[in-house]
Amino acid sequence: MLAMPDAPQQSPENNPPAASGPAKTARGPANDNDRFPDQGPAKHPILAIVLASLSIVFLIVAVMSWTVIGDRDKTIIQNQNRLDQSQAAVLVLQTQIATEKAGSVRLQRRMDDTKAESVLLQAAMEKVKAGDVDLQSDLEKARAIATDFQTQMEQAKVESIKHQGEVELAQAQTAVARAELGKAKDDNSQLKAQLAESKAFASDLQEKLENAQKLIAQLQGHPTKS
Repeated sequence: MLAMPDAPQQSPENNPPAASGPAKTARGPANDNDRFPDQGPAKHPILAIVLASLSIVFLIVAVMSWTVIGDRDKTIIQNQNRLDQSQAAVLVLQTQIATEKAGSVRLQRRMDDTKAESVLLQAAMEKVKAGDVDLQSDLEKARAIATDFQTQMEQAKVESIKHQGEVELAQAQTAVARAELGKAKDDNSQLKAQLAESKAFASDLQEKLENAQKLIAQLQGHPTKS
């Protein structure tokens, strides 16, 4: 911060006597010189004001210079930060480039492997094409066999139609036999029921016979009186 220059000190010689003023005022102006005193001492306050103004201007200039210097320092710091960020970005970009180069090498290897596999597949395809000729011949033979088999199937269908009547007749006879079997089962059931009834009737008769025999025996053991 700039120091303000000291205002020039007024010497005692330049100052008018302090006591003469009131005296003149009391007496009143005696002449024109007393009415208009010397203006020389008034120049010193003006000089002090000018110097003070210059000091203020210098102070403002110094403050503005400090502000400009501070802004410049901030700009330098910001530029340094941007430079650091740019360097970090460049480092990251270099790392990415190195990684992509390694990936490109791997991709090139894969492409070479794929080309080798493609050559092998092409050779295998040629073999398959060569085998397709034999397969076509086998296919023609299979078609001939299928046609023959189809003919045989048609003949079998005709024979099946011929035997269909016999099958239907056999089915009708089977149905009649089943009906007769059902009737025989019903008759058997009825016979079983009748047999059960006969057995029950015989058992009842046997019981009655035994009772009659017992009664006869009792009557024979006790003859009646005449």
